[in-house]
Amino acid sequence: MTASKRSESEIRHTVRQIQRGDRELFRIIIAEYKPLVIHVVYRLIRQAQDREDLCQETFVRVYTHLGSFRFESKLSTWIARIAYNTCINFLQKKGEVLMTDTACEDQPEFERVSDVPLPDEACITEDTMRLVEAAVGRLNPVFRAIVTLYHLEHMSYEEIAKTLSLPQGTVKSYLYRARQQLKTILEPIYAGDQP
Repeated sequence: MTASKRSESEIRHTVRQIQRGDRELFRIIIAEYKPLVIHVVYRLIRQAQDREDLCQETFVRVYTHLGSFRFESKLSTWIARIAYNTCINFLQKKGEVLMTDTACEDQPEFERVSDVPLPDEACITEDTMRLVEAAVGRLNPVFRAIVTLYHLEHMSYEEIAKTLSLPQGTVKSYLYRARQQLKTILEPIYAGDQP
């Protein structure tokens, strides 16, 4: 959804120029990664004012720490991680419960997460999309982040694991659980539509 307009080598070149002191080029980073930051922040944070503040805070942190970025991961993964951590810190300060069950269950049923696909976005009606978005909004913040990064940002399990500082098995497990919770939330709604 947020396919990069610039190649990885162009982004790398821009980052190196910024690191060498051309801070005016940071506007390119903002333009390139704003949709990613919005996806992460808007899925985790409910209040509009808080969302705007946290998007801005994310880019302030990116700007502040860009000098230490060493290309050990994709820039998108690094920025998504900053956005995620910024939101999680905010939610923790507000006392929101982030996870009710954080135990990692790497059982065989979690190995094949792709067997439980979400509907193709192109086929979803506007009403259905609103229902799905509302259902995703009912998930805990960590599950919302994983669903967003996987289905909307098309990140791999490895990229999500790096972004959220979780083991890949945990990402798979949480994605499976998030899908099961979405199914539980949405089934009663769709059961009423059946003849």
